[in-house]
Amino acid sequence: MRLKVASPPAWIDAVLADFDAFLRDHAACERKASASALAFVAHYPDRPELVAECIALAREELEHFQRVAEWIARRGLVLAPDRKDPYMQTLARGFRRGSDAYFLDRLLTAAVAEARGCERFGLIAAGIPEEEAELKRFYRELARAEVRHQELYIDLARRYFDEVEVEARLDEILGEEAKIIAELPIRARLY
Repeated sequence: MRLKVASPPAWIDAVLADFDAFLRDHAACERKASASALAFVAHYPDRPELVAECIALAREELEHFQRVAEWIARRGLVLAPDRKDPYMQTLARGFRRGSDAYFLDRLLTAAVAEARGCERFGLIAAGIPEEEAELKRFYRELARAEVRHQELYIDLARRYFDEVEVEARLDEILGEEAKIIAELPIRARLY
């Protein structure tokens, strides 16, 4: 998937300048990604392919949460309290009404969020100094995982909807996501 706008260079500077704050936010995002995959299972139990795929995804996201929590503990920090994410909240405001439209929008928005995560984890991996090879490798692994996750959500959308409809709606959501990225303040958070 091609995002319509790249993250600004100031974003990676902010993350690397306050990596502890970023890690705490990142942990929350991984936990929420796991919960989101399970929400698909709860809301669409009549779709066996989706159920199986999203259970596996939820487990992987939970493993990522655990690994980020371990990095947080290594640094002598604790997990941060939960906060609403303006990026995800703004994307969700674009969900259309009607069960099919809403379902498609949820799948595609999840794919777009995974694509943005992929881009940003790649930037982090590139920006982490070589002497922190283990952390650098971790973020490379996460970037690769995000590719699989975005593909999963796109594949699910194509399984349940016409490809022309999927591509048209995906393009619209990517356009909205670009506006959100341009308007969000630069901070040491994933989104």
